[in-house]
Amino acid sequence: MPSLSPLDRARRKSYLRLLPLLFVCYLIAYVDRTNVAIATLTMTKTLPGFDSAVIGQGMGFFFWGYFMLEIPGSLLVEKWSARKLICRIMITWGIVAALTAAAKTPMEFYVARFCLGLGEAGFFPGVIVYLTHWFAGRDRTRALAWFMVAAPVAQMVSPRISNSLLKIGTDESIGGVVWHHSMVLGLAGWQWVFIFWGLPAVVLGVVVFFALPDRPRDAKWLSTEERQALELELANEKSRRGAAHRMSLIEAFRHPKVLLLTVAYFCSTTAGYGVELWLPGILEKWYSLKINAITWLVILPPSLALAGQLLVGWNADRTRERRFHAVAPIVIAMTALGFTPLTRGHLGLTMICFMLATGGIKAYQPAFWSLPSSFLTEAAAAGSIGLINSVGNLGGYLGPALLGEVQKHTGSFDGGIYYLCFSMSVCAVIITLLGVGRREVATPDKP
Repeated sequence: MPSLSPLDRARRKSYLRLLPLLFVCYLIAYVDRTNVAIATLTMTKTLPGFDSAVIGQGMGFFFWGYFMLEIPGSLLVEKWSARKLICRIMITWGIVAALTAAAKTPMEFYVARFCLGLGEAGFFPGVIVYLTHWFAGRDRTRALAWFMVAAPVAQMVSPRISNSLLKIGTDESIGGVVWHHSMVLGLAGWQWVFIFWGLPAVVLGVVVFFALPDRPRDAKWLSTEERQALELELANEKSRRGAAHRMSLIEAFRHPKVLLLTVAYFCSTTAGYGVELWLPGILEKWYSLKINAITWLVILPPSLALAGQLLVGWNADRTRERRFHAVAPIVIAMTALGFTPLTRGHLGLTMICFMLATGGIKAYQPAFWSLPSSFLTEAAAAGSIGLINSVGNLGGYLGPALLGEVQKHTGSFDGGIYYLCFSMSVCAVIITLLGVGRREVATPDKP
């Protein structure tokens, strides 16, 4: 590193110091909001009144709580302290996630999921805003990709661990012999899933408070020369964009591009969470698979998503183009998901389609989340990111709830799946026509 310029040393240190911690935090966040997809495989068999509609509604109630506090959270990161806010958020959601184990009725389940959304609100947009305090435009999409790959990694890691926990308090047939797994402390396996994944968030919240500097000027691991070089690059970029794009928070909320990006994200989130939270249930219904087999299969789609996010993040920064990098993955996902009902009866083909669908929905996100900061700065950018994420994530309610209702009333997921395809098509059209994210022309300030 001594051969590098102070700016390049600062950029590299920022990657190595910040992104691993943020990655782990998002991994736990993602598990805590989605482990319900695995837990409900046994909840529905042990708790009265839990059918497909209840599970779908409960999955979605998370996003109503999430919606209420997203914008304040992103603004607090810009105006106050990312370190303190993220610490508070993680401790709160970790406690609520663990307490979900106490839910015994549909209403208690709904309340727990809603409170989990309140607890986690502000984390994701807050981190996106936080990264703008550390990474200039040439590095930002790649930094977002390394943060966001925590989601597919969480989907790959958690099912197998959760599967082991689900066995607590159940009977398992091994080689024709039935084995009974005793309950632990009077709690069943699905309860331990919530407890096991909730507690690490509390611990990480404390780590964040002591290890996450708010801005380069607060980083003791940067030398004075490195700190000044990084802050100068960020200030120069803000000055260039601010001269052309400075606007108030209210103006940003009324900006047509912000509103259209909100609609686009709503549509993609509807599809993303609809697929993700119902994939275990779809595989169980279509192929009568046991939980052990399902938890192996659901690892496959996020493995492709992981590669896709890193590829999009790297190539979008390399080419300085974001629009095509956001649209192309969504089109691939829409096409693959549209074919899934036709593959029923052929497990291999079904999994290939779900892999492409999940991979595309995840891969578009690093490029998509670089779009707001391409035409907004400061509080306008922070508030708009919160608006896009909060309203857009209500699609996380619609997708799972819609698939659950469709399956309950028709006995089939097909109608719900085709609606998710339509939703993705709307997202792709909006981003294509929006006029942001085109290839940037290099300036003297950029290498």
